[in-house]
Amino acid sequence: MLEDTYDPHLGHHESTLIDDLKHNGNGTLYLPPILDGATSLSPFFTTNIENQKKIAADLNHSLQERIEAYEDIIDSEVGDTRLSRARNIEREVGLRQIFLKFEGSNPTGTHKDRIAFAQAMDAMRRGYDAITAATCGNYGVAIALAASMAGLKCYIYVPDMYHPRRHEEMVNLGAKIIPVPGDYENAVLVSRERAEKDGIYDANPGGANTALQFKAYGEIANEIYDELRDAPAVVTVPVSNGTTLAGIYKGFLSLYRRGKISRIPQIIAGSSYGKNPIVNAFIKNYDSCKNLNPARIRETAINEPLINWQSIDGDWALSAVRQSHGWAGYASDKIMLNYSKLILVHEGLSVLPASTAGLIALIEHHRKNPLPNDRYVVILTGRRA
Repeated sequence: MLEDTYDPHLGHHESTLIDDLKHNGNGTLYLPPILDGATSLSPFFTTNIENQKKIAADLNHSLQERIEAYEDIIDSEVGDTRLSRARNIEREVGLRQIFLKFEGSNPTGTHKDRIAFAQAMDAMRRGYDAITAATCGNYGVAIALAASMAGLKCYIYVPDMYHPRRHEEMVNLGAKIIPVPGDYENAVLVSRERAEKDGIYDANPGGANTALQFKAYGEIANEIYDELRDAPAVVTVPVSNGTTLAGIYKGFLSLYRRGKISRIPQIIAGSSYGKNPIVNAFIKNYDSCKNLNPARIRETAINEPLINWQSIDGDWALSAVRQSHGWAGYASDKIMLNYSKLILVHEGLSVLPASTAGLIALIEHHRKNPLPNDRYVVILTGRRA
């Protein structure tokens, strides 16, 4: 049952819709769990690529054969995610032409697969036999799966204060989980030091492979263009480290420079209230991102994918928001949870509440300064219900 869902920050349309959900039929509404992290499709891959999987992971095959097989896997299973019109949400919030870019159809259920597979293939090409990254959850599963498909050893560093809900998936995929004292930022440092010391491929944000990560996320922009045949007015993105947002902006910038699109969309960043340096820097008009006080960052089951006292690619993301004439906004746990329920019930998509932060920043802006009729794209992650 939906209880205690009224929030003074919600507008009339959202409050009315939530009230309708509470009192529909016998007053109850079944909702599947939406706080357990992203959920992958099962099985991870379709059966028609079983042969490619065997070849890519088999070190007895030539490197060229393995890479060709791995490219087939990526082309078949990663990216090219659904873009759909959210007409029911449009009616409720009073803004037309909202499109949902649903990243939940990637193998492990999130956009993280895009950079995980791109980097695993890069590691293969460059002769690495192992890959490492720090994670608090979803990225670890993506890296573990990508590594297992590529025949790479995988070392995942996890802050010992966290207990990732997807820990078992990582282990089942062959990853070695290494607890690290402290927070996520320290886990990144330890993972990076291990990579440098032992010649392991470093798949962490902010490292030598940042450009490759940006390019992989830039494919989201290409896919939006393929569907709409031009850039939308706005693209909203939930932000943590800022890598995804910066990559999407760079993708649109490339399309614009090549004459494919008539404009660069305004890029909107959304994150957990008071817990992200990118949004904080934009709101306070800082020249660059400033680290937050780690002692004041509090993780919850809802905000965990968003919170950071240090956004590793934050300055790239902040620049993207400003250069595109976009904006940034915060969202509370309660509002993110409410919006994820609205999307589930009215658009049939089970999304992580944290991924609605960008949509919320868009709607809050529209409520204060009505936006014109145009096309608005919202990046979401999760799994189809």
